[in-house]
Amino acid sequence: MLARLKKVYNLMDDLQRYIEQRKDVDLDFAKSFDEGYEQFKIGELLRYARERAGLTQEELAGKLNTKKSAISRIENHSEDIRLSTLFHYVEALGKKLQLSIQ
Repeated sequence: MLARLKKVYNLMDDLQRYIEQRKDVDLDFAKSFDEGYEQFKIGELLRYARERAGLTQEELAGKLNTKKSAISRIENHSEDIRLSTLFHYVEALGKKLQLSIQ
């Protein structure tokens, strides 16, 4: 098991090095990668918060009066998520949404 984890970490290190090298020489790649990564992080943060709240997608959908597929779409394709949707999603988890501009 430990050997497998080391292999995964090595692959991740290799991938991270490749991404950084590619971003250094290809500005279009850098921009699209960074935008895509930010969108991915939003979906992952939402999924993580839902799981920490102990809710399935179906249970959260019930709280929001929507379908499980809508929750899946929010978590997996958050590139154009509306701010109001974020607020409702987080509120249904019993949490508060905080935004930051850096």
